[in-house]
Amino acid sequence: MTKITVAKGDGIGPEIMNATLDIIMAAGARIDIEEIEVGEQLYLAGNTSGISKEAWATIRRNKILLKAPITTPQGGGYKSLNVSIRKFLGLYANVRPCISMHPFIATKHPEMDLVIIRENEEDLYAGIEHQQTDEVVQCLKLISRAGCEKIVRYAFEYARQYDRKKVTCFTKDNIMKQTDGLFHKVFDEIAAEYPDIQNEHWIVDIGAAKMADTPEVFDVIVTPNLYGDVLSDIAAQIAGSVGLAGSANVGGEYAMFEAIHGSAPAIAGQNIANPSGLLQAAIMMLNHIGQTAVAEKTQNAWLKTIEDGIHTFDVYKEGKSRQKVGTREFAEAVISNLGKAPATLKSVSYSKDTPLILPAYKRKAPKTKELMGVDVFVHWHGTNPDELAEVIRKKVETNVVRLNMITNRGIKVWPEGFEETYCTDHWRCRFKPVEGHTITKQDIISLLSNSEANKVDTIKTENLYAFDGKQAFSLGQGQ
Repeated sequence: MTKITVAKGDGIGPEIMNATLDIIMAAGARIDIEEIEVGEQLYLAGNTSGISKEAWATIRRNKILLKAPITTPQGGGYKSLNVSIRKFLGLYANVRPCISMHPFIATKHPEMDLVIIRENEEDLYAGIEHQQTDEVVQCLKLISRAGCEKIVRYAFEYARQYDRKKVTCFTKDNIMKQTDGLFHKVFDEIAAEYPDIQNEHWIVDIGAAKMADTPEVFDVIVTPNLYGDVLSDIAAQIAGSVGLAGSANVGGEYAMFEAIHGSAPAIAGQNIANPSGLLQAAIMMLNHIGQTAVAEKTQNAWLKTIEDGIHTFDVYKEGKSRQKVGTREFAEAVISNLGKAPATLKSVSYSKDTPLILPAYKRKAPKTKELMGVDVFVHWHGTNPDELAEVIRKKVETNVVRLNMITNRGIKVWPEGFEETYCTDHWRCRFKPVEGHTITKQDIISLLSNSEANKVDTIKTENLYAFDGKQAFSLGQGQ
């Protein structure tokens, strides 16, 4: 018997959770359920996190969470509870299988069978945003070596365990050479440790186009957080429906299982929601806790129900479906098929399924770090970068540290910028030491002091470093 935490959520959440629990309990799941309340009601009662301390304690005690969709109210500074749970509990791997149910569920991709493994804790989802000037806001993209190593190794271990033949990495490192570049570099390093598994890398834009056109050429895709969030919904939809897809969020000690769709309040309480996505998540949970026979029995019954043409309204299609049913009726149909297997769709066998146990991340020896310069970001209302450069050179730079470049939204506008380039009020002024000198943090303080004394509005700085002699910052576009 395994004790799990259940959150029934908002909107259609209670309906699909009840249906899911009815099915897996009928299949023989050996679970003891401890229910918590999370989501909209807590948000609206003034809890901006959407979860109580008592609920956190329950989740941490039981370590396994089966969660229905919740509603995050718009505005008011409410944080996504999904993101909070993933990050607080270290659920670094999001796993989303996307498989065609052809010919029983309409799809243009009858041979599609891929798994998207998405880094789950960092990237732009760090949620660090600031308004810096009247016209410009920023969001920081944070990629760590630890995050890259954990998710890439998870992808290769998943491929090995499930007899997958290839792992594909998606990044945009032709543009984001430092952040996405690190992800790609780590992918190549770890891929070399798995010679039995094919590996390849795609730039995410053309890779996404290829996935949408011919998804059958992919097997396992591993990618940073934002790309994975977008791609996994696309993949689920082109496989048949987002409503059919579940996901696992897995860490070293905890795991959360959920449908990938939202709470759909517009159809709540009408007994028409499809519980399949949450059921798929529950089947992944059963595998994770070692109840593979129950998972196998449940999945084959679900496949048999899909094959029988018993469909909820979201996937029902005249000529392909046989009977349109509601949430409860669909659950009853799956329960009646327990012990049966599909005739056309491939039945499943989970005899090999055990939780993936990865080695703990080991931090590398520190590199030699050298300060090379500094970017000082300035809020300035002018439009001519030559005028800003004149102010900076006369009033801010020092005898040791000189203005090297000005960019606007990343595009070099001084020296030798184009007058056609549109400029906002947000300017990056790059300073480098004069030849024969080094720059110190005291030099940076002097630059900021000069700026303050001369009413140059500095809004942030970024130090420019080299690690083991290798430049570790981007050039300006056009440099």
